[in-house]
Amino acid sequence: MPMTENSNIAIKIDRVSKLFHRQKQRTFKELIPALLGGEKAVETFWALQDIDLEIKKGETVGIIGPNGSGKSTLLKLIAGVSKPTKGSIKVNGRIAPLIELGAGFHPELTGRENVFLNGVILGMSRKEVEGKFKQIVDFAELWDFIDQPVKHYSSGMYLRLAFAVAIHTEPEILLVDEILAVGDEGFQRKCFEKIEELRKNNVTIIMVTHALASVEKYCDRAVLLKQSRVIDFGDVKSILDIYRSAPQ
Repeated sequence: MPMTENSNIAIKIDRVSKLFHRQKQRTFKELIPALLGGEKAVETFWALQDIDLEIKKGETVGIIGPNGSGKSTLLKLIAGVSKPTKGSIKVNGRIAPLIELGAGFHPELTGRENVFLNGVILGMSRKEVEGKFKQIVDFAELWDFIDQPVKHYSSGMYLRLAFAVAIHTEPEILLVDEILAVGDEGFQRKCFEKIEELRKNNVTIIMVTHALASVEKYCDRAVLLKQSRVIDFGDVKSILDIYRSAPQ
């Protein structure tokens, strides 16, 4: 939900919870005896519970925590990919979600066609994509393959092109979910350099990662999640100290 008022807050998360349903039996063969025996076929669990956060415009925030703590779920809620079961999320700015990269790509279309398709999905006009096209393909380093169907791309090429499109949408808010392992070391370095450039241009960045060194280097504040709840939110060093000292 976009914010209507002008404020210094980029994202306001108010008492947000997310409930998921999970099938207990993995196969149809297991499901029938369970149903006949009166067992529950579906169980529910809270992926997030009572999340309250305010993220300021222009700051970089790292979201850390053990596997299964709700980090990626929170990012998807902010991106609008999923909706909260309870509570509300207000967003003030244009979002570029670097999560589920290439979800809008069509395998039968060429790289060129997918740049335009994904650019429009991410909120750019066709004219904007045309103006950014050379920068996008330069960044992805894919001129030799840009007119080939992406079904023939390697996974690394596919992700590089998707990353390049998303990063050139001129976002006000950038959401990053463990995708900076895209490509080789040189390309990864270029990705981080682009993120540093966006930081200097006052773009709000939310970063989910297990790479604590990246949190230390790039983030102004950090959120620690554990068992679907916020344990603490504040100074990066303090949050990392808490995380490192706690039993995993």
